[in-house]
Amino acid sequence: MTWTRAAILCFILAAPSAQGFGGLCTGGGRPVDLARLNLQLAGKVHDYTGNHGEDLRIYSAALGQKRDVYVYVPPGYDPAKRYPLMIWLHGLAQDETSFLKIAPLFDQAMVAGTLPKFVIIAPDGTVNGKAGLREPPALYLNSRLGRYEDYIVYDVWNHAVTNYSIRPERGAHVLAGASMGAFGAYNLGIKHRDEFGVVAGVLPPINLRYADCRGRTDTDFNPSCTGWLTEYRPNAPVARLGPFGIITIRERDVVEPVFGDSPDVIARIAAENPAEMIATYDVKPGELALFAGYSDRDEFNFDAHALSFAYLARARGLDVQVACVPGKHDEQSGVRLFPAFVEWLNPRLTAYALKE
Repeated sequence: MTWTRAAILCFILAAPSAQGFGGLCTGGGRPVDLARLNLQLAGKVHDYTGNHGEDLRIYSAALGQKRDVYVYVPPGYDPAKRYPLMIWLHGLAQDETSFLKIAPLFDQAMVAGTLPKFVIIAPDGTVNGKAGLREPPALYLNSRLGRYEDYIVYDVWNHAVTNYSIRPERGAHVLAGASMGAFGAYNLGIKHRDEFGVVAGVLPPINLRYADCRGRTDTDFNPSCTGWLTEYRPNAPVARLGPFGIITIRERDVVEPVFGDSPDVIARIAAENPAEMIATYDVKPGELALFAGYSDRDEFNFDAHALSFAYLARARGLDVQVACVPGKHDEQSGVRLFPAFVEWLNPRLTAYALKE
């Protein structure tokens, strides 16, 4: 089993479900009625998209085009006060509309008092504005597909802090996401520790080169038998999808759009692999608060990703909170992880929220 069957699959099949919090879903479905949703929320979702009859998109200088963005403001939002900020990153085969399905979870937690009040911005991270398995994955990285890292950390960030009342402390700034979005949160969080102090991933692919000491990627994590994978086979099938497996996705479909096909492709991937970035970027103890929630029967072995990342991080003195729930890489597991995510996040933001 090559590394891409265990790792690159995360970018193709492991995008969050229609509920936006983990699963195997190709997106689509009936658009959410935003006006109706806002009647059900104690807070409110602000529209900066072209999804609801009017073009309200923000301009991304990094991408040279308009992009869709939603912003959630908490109950009783007061511009005279300042709030923590979360940037929420969706998975592949999704776009910004997936956030509308999980906004009620955050809203209910704030109403219940299990989360403090904070602002959430949810951008569109697709390449062509389409949510589909055949679309190339941007992975929230700067690549020949476009400057998607700069889009998130500059354009999306600037929209939030310019238009909303956001606390200045890096400990009040959260990067979070599910599946591919979890990869983006970890990757960008490690790179941009000057602005972000909190990173959270649900069902996270955060060790793209996970392997045991025998080179297998499908095994449970064992700290006494660890290794790295180095093989890239561009024509090898990654997955067969659709009825009777009529759609074949190959390694080159997901690697080459971002990383190219040069002989150093594995080195390029290693440079963006969160499990290796903690060393290459010399992350120090206390610089980042880290959460990784996984399911114990993840089809893509992301439980091993989370545990191997935590092992490597803790060896450097980094604090990583790991949470596990029974289940697979799907919506149900993501929802089961939400209470653990809330319990971990609450004290990290409450201190800032109390300063409102």
